Amino acid sequence: MYDIIIIGGGPAGLTAALYALRAEKSVLVLEKSGLGGQIALSGKVENFPGVAQMSGSEFADNLSGQVEALGGQIEYETALEIKDGDVKTVVTDFGEYTAKSVIIATGVKNRRLGAAGEDELIGKGVSFCAVCDGTFYKGKTVAVIGGGNTAVEDAEYLADIAQKVYLIHRRDRFRAEERLVKRLEERENVEFILDSVVQEFCIDSQGLSGMEILNVKTGQVSSLKVDGAFVAVGQIPQNDIFKGLIQIDDGGYINAGENCLTNKKGIFVAGDCRNKTVRQLTTAVGDGSVAALAAVSFISEV
Repeated sequence: MYDIIIIGGGPAGLTAALYALRAEKSVLVLEKSGLGGQIALSGKVENFPGVAQMSGSEFADNLSGQVEALGGQIEYETALEIKDGDVKTVVTDFGEYTAKSVIIATGVKNRRLGAAGEDELIGKGVSFCAVCDGTFYKGKTVAVIGGGNTAVEDAEYLADIAQKVYLIHRRDRFRAEERLVKRLEERENVEFILDSVVQEFCIDSQGLSGMEILNVKTGQVSSLKVDGAFVAVGQIPQNDIFKGLIQIDDGGYINAGENCLTNKKGIFVAGDCRNKTVRQLTTAVGDGSVAALAAVSFISEV
């Protein structure tokens, strides 16, 4: 039996493992695909305190290396269920593991457009985070795809950095709050492209070179040259297997405050899968440390 099982090997999960191991607790990390989560797809990370620049994969490799050096066990298995009780049992596609506590750090999955070239250009011109990657496009031309608050706010943020910002939405009206849209309309370097979808992301030797845009009403296809594209059509929290066990909000996020406590004793949550306002690398690792110390305190009390 482990002291702590952590479901998810992204920044939050690996940081939780690091802190738990430093508290001399036995730790198992279960990761279904690849370590590092969404940040591993980032070619450059320049907003992590104390590090001028690194790649997302470097960050993931370094953090997982720390965990393994301290004796943490990492298994590439998919968690299927948590059985609650005085001892927690995590069922995976390979078997079952028991622990005194569990930290859920399953993160989110960015919703994709499904356009040609999208997957190949992630980290090479296509991004899902304007705050993370916006500074790479200072004085350049970018596009934001989406129609909700996030898309409009991303476009406004990028308008302070880029020379030109296109906001592409598939409908003739935005879903975002009207006040946000009106504020964006006042920006001289922002142009709306409505009733349109991205049909293809174009690739050259440097990465993204532009996009093919389809007007869904006229059927006309046009080319748009951009240096960067920011997809803002939503995120999908990876919490389905926990429904019925812990409280999850209407958006699919686990209800927990900054203390990372769920409504079930001995089950904690960290990172983007938690109901929160800011989802950044720094907030993920912050959650990881908080959740780990909470789990350590819980173990010492039982």
